[in-house]
Amino acid sequence: MSTLERLRELIAAEGMPLAGGLPARVPAGAEPTLGALAAAGPRARADPAEYELLIEAIYEGYLLHYGVSRLLSGDDPDLALLAGDRLYTIGLERLVALGDLDAVLELADVIALCALLVGRGERASCDPLWRAGARAVGWGAAEGYRAAKTLARAGDAGAAEALRALDDSPSMA
Repeated sequence: MSTLERLRELIAAEGMPLAGGLPARVPAGAEPTLGALAAAGPRARADPAEYELLIEAIYEGYLLHYGVSRLLSGDDPDLALLAGDRLYTIGLERLVALGDLDAVLELADVIALCALLVGRGERASCDPLWRAGARAVGWGAAEGYRAAKTLARAGDAGAAEALRALDDSPSMA
């Protein structure tokens, strides 16, 4: 069973109203994007499948807030916002259950920074931030990643370039 199928089942188990927006099965072409990145790292070694699922849940929450969900209908913007909040919570609760408070802090930071970036009209910077955040969960946060987040938080004009450079970096974050 794919990670998105597992996430779909998790959402279905939540019941209404969240499950009401689910399709009968994961839509064709819907792919997990970040979970495997975190799960491959040494910090996720104890339970890679759980890390993969919780990262995808949190990322799906972000998509419900600012993008296009891979699993849920976004027809009702209020419900999409609430569903996004619930998926953030599901993923973060699962991280807490694993005892990985460093990853909780990392992902809470990514969520907050993306809200800030979207508010500034810099949504494109969120994509490399999410990828780097997933790597940081699995591999630990590298100095370049921490520096890029500091620039983004400060509204520095070089933040977008620093975040994009993370995708090209040979380091893990």
